[in-house]
Amino acid sequence: MTFLADLFLAAGAMGAGLYCLVLARRLRRFTDLETGVGGAVAVLSAQVDDLTTMLQRAEAAASGSVSRLAEVSNRADAAAKRLELLVASLHDLPAEPARPEALSPFFSRTAGAAR
Repeated sequence: MTFLADLFLAAGAMGAGLYCLVLARRLRRFTDLETGVGGAVAVLSAQVDDLTTMLQRAEAAASGSVSRLAEVSNRADAAAKRLELLVASLHDLPAEPARPEALSPFFSRTAGAAR
């Protein structure tokens, strides 16, 4: 009876050893840096670093664009205010436009020569 128990104990130990060997091989293949998950993790880590760098560059470019856009918008607002003032001042002009001959002797000479 003890012999049978020892036999089962030895078989169990051999089975556990074989199981550990198979698990060790699978784990080695799993963590291999070129073909396993370790390689995928390394590649993903490098891609995350690249994406972080690109995101920082895009953020810097966007902030530069925002500042330039704000500057252009302020200039456009100032130009719009000047144009509104000019349009408002046009209402003060007489309805009849002045003739070019009355404005300058140059116009009267060229107008006379063209006739």
